[in-house]
Amino acid sequence: MSSTEPLVEVNDLKKHFPIRGKSVFGRVTGAVRAVDGVSFFIRSGETLGLVGESGCGKTTTGQLIVRLLDPTAGAIWFDDPVLGRVNVGQADRDQLKVLRRNMQLIFQDPFASLNPRMTLLDIIGEPLLVNGVARGQALKDRVAEILEVVGLAPDYMIRYPHAFSGGQRQRICIGRALALRPQFIVCDEPVSALDVSIQAQILNLLQDLQAQFGLTYLFIAHNLSVVQHISNRVAVMYVGKVVEMAATNALFQSPRHPYTEALLSAVPDPDPTVQSDPLILPGEVADPANPPSGCYFHPRCRYRSDRCAHETPRLRPVEADHFVSCHLAEELTLAGVQVQKGV
Repeated sequence: MSSTEPLVEVNDLKKHFPIRGKSVFGRVTGAVRAVDGVSFFIRSGETLGLVGESGCGKTTTGQLIVRLLDPTAGAIWFDDPVLGRVNVGQADRDQLKVLRRNMQLIFQDPFASLNPRMTLLDIIGEPLLVNGVARGQALKDRVAEILEVVGLAPDYMIRYPHAFSGGQRQRICIGRALALRPQFIVCDEPVSALDVSIQAQILNLLQDLQAQFGLTYLFIAHNLSVVQHISNRVAVMYVGKVVEMAATNALFQSPRHPYTEALLSAVPDPDPTVQSDPLILPGEVADPANPPSGCYFHPRCRYRSDRCAHETPRLRPVEADHFVSCHLAEELTLAGVQVQKGV
């Protein structure tokens, strides 16, 4: 998909969770297609925003990439400085130990993702101890340095998570992810649980850290305004599939998939005098355990043709660095939104 070798490349990634019957034998009667053939790439040093409705498979995709879940099928390629180009989904235990030094995850909930019985020294210092990076006074010095980098006082290392606000807890989570100086971080809705004013601080911190350490992000979010602010490119998911991927400005101003158009129409305009007119999609989101034939979006699409109901579209380039999964992409002229600067 790219002329340059990406840091992360996902090819036809699938994760199907089995549905078992209620009998004593618990036979498999079906599967939930949480991730159903996802493909994208992330270049070194950039941020790819991953957006879509709840339940579309965004978080599952992030967990598959860092191998918290094992994929059902597909490949996750990562360009590790020690191991070289590795398929994360097939990596053995020793390879995973090396890979996870360079691939980290920031969880959505800063309250649930911190052990209340551990101090900040224990929380941030644990990956350093496990990987034999530092111990003793060197460990304390490293944790103090990390706390300063994320905007917290070094003296806080003796405190427990309950002593901190939501924004401070998320800074702790970011510090834990940074402890081993990774190349790549999956940010799983890192600001959705925070107040708006705190969201801006955390987003600016993530951007500062990216510039300072050369980080690469997969940024998962619902809020399109947040994604617009932080992302270089955006991938849109619908029922386990990527339906469009493009540079941020191109996707916001000139969407090529009807689902992307509907999402963008719901973005509030910062000008209070402008009346919003969101597109109301008919029907319900497709059931990932029993998706429709052809294009999964076609039952809700106002542009659909007979072909959409029977033939599954593939993700293909329609312009330079602009990919879309829609049979009618070249024929449609869809409404975008004005790109805003800042949060």
